[in-house]
Amino acid sequence: MWLVIVVAVIALLAGLAANRWLRPRLLSEDDGTGMAVKDMVGPLLTMTVLLLSFVLVTANSSYGKAEVASRGEARALDQLVESAEYAPAVQRARIQAGAVCYARAVREQEWPAMSDGHGSPAPSVWSADFRQTFHSLQGTPVFGMLVAADNKRSDERDERLTQASASIPSAIFYFLLATLVITVMALGICLPRKNNRGQLITLTVITALLTTMLVIIRDVDRPFGGIINVEPTAITEVERQATRDFLAHHQATPLPCDAKGNRVAA
Repeated sequence: MWLVIVVAVIALLAGLAANRWLRPRLLSEDDGTGMAVKDMVGPLLTMTVLLLSFVLVTANSSYGKAEVASRGEARALDQLVESAEYAPAVQRARIQAGAVCYARAVREQEWPAMSDGHGSPAPSVWSADFRQTFHSLQGTPVFGMLVAADNKRSDERDERLTQASASIPSAIFYFLLATLVITVMALGICLPRKNNRGQLITLTVITALLTTMLVIIRDVDRPFGGIINVEPTAITEVERQATRDFLAHHQATPLPCDAKGNRVAA
């Protein structure tokens, strides 16, 4: 970091020194001529747009990974429920009930927590229960299927929780905000003071577009907590299907959790 700062300062000082001592020898123009402020605003605006575009692509990539992980987790949980059909009745009931409770815990507790970039310990209660049930199935053909599905579920959940945290550091966001402010102010300074209605409209449109891009970046960078957010649609559908399968075989047996996925006393 210090290397970049030192090089930039040296470049600035070298440019100013060249302006003072080399310019008279290289150019025959008067010392009062040169680039006006308006000539320097164009590159500044270009740099601002490029920075915002690059960061928007990064934020959108994080959003896409969060959505893919959410769907992958739901598919793995659904595969776990289907694989449990090949297990003995006792283990099958426990796995399918645990899948319902896991889905409820994710939807009702972990999803709201991810809006702030955090997870919830509630789903881990049921993932631990899965592994405990698998121990009694070691040596059976269904054991490998269940473990593979659960490992996939665990990996996708880890990825989902990773993407819940902001991928763009706060320092970069505030740097972009400062760049936007400087760019808009520089454009405003270069406007004519009279007969400037068209220029004012154009500046307003440019400001609105840059601001909208920055707002979208901020929103997309929080995949589970903004206006453009990832909904728990896939995990909700798996919960519905798992509940249906459980009740089809165990109508008289209550689920071991409440509506929010918390374990209830037997």
